[in-house]
Amino acid sequence: MEHARRATVVGVVGAGGGVGASTFAALLARRLSRSTATALVDLDPAAAGLDVVVGAEDLDGARWPDLRGAAGDVRGADVLALLPRWGACAVLSADRTRPEPVDPGVRVDVLHALAGAVGALVLDLGRGAVVEGDAPLPACDAVVVVARPDLRCVAGALALRPRLLASGAACGLVVRAGGPAGLGATDLADATGLDVWHVARHDRGLAARAERVGLGGRGPAARAAEAVARRLVVAGGAG
Repeated sequence: MEHARRATVVGVVGAGGGVGASTFAALLARRLSRSTATALVDLDPAAAGLDVVVGAEDLDGARWPDLRGAAGDVRGADVLALLPRWGACAVLSADRTRPEPVDPGVRVDVLHALAGAVGALVLDLGRGAVVEGDAPLPACDAVVVVARPDLRCVAGALALRPRLLASGAACGLVVRAGGPAGLGATDLADATGLDVWHVARHDRGLAARAERVGLGGRGPAARAAEAVARRLVVAGGAG
């Protein structure tokens, strides 16, 4: 993303497996879409697809494999017009039936185009891609690390930390409570050197609600997204 853009770009990455990073990215994008045009973009090659997370897998629209020819000077409005919608939020997902790698040049051009056409761009970053330097961290204004307060997530966050700090993005932790006794969000922050942006209770009803009425609604996960969205607005973000 080399030319001027107006989008606030927020990356989301998990410090460990199963922490709910993709769900958080989706809820954050949904919250931001209430106040600005927003696109949610799947950049995790190890995941099944964000369209599955938000229940949009059966909706018509382009996925990453359909954009393989979208290189060069791509118009963001044209890309947006092709994407399926989850409420007010555009979703660019991987395709579980076509697990093709995204050409790096196409990825850069498409993200660049979208950043010029929306107010907020939420990127679901793969943990491995961040560690290996293959994630577009320099394009991010902020990166949210979703973690549990346990030793596995401490190690995972420490592995992410050098790339996060080198990116220059504002970085913070969203901590899911429920770690082992004696280890809390403050311990996680002290061990990783990352600020805690929000501590969320375990959302026991999230899966049941998503199955019944779709991802969203109320609850600890949605409140965590609300808290981070407010922080981005205060910082001059997508609001």
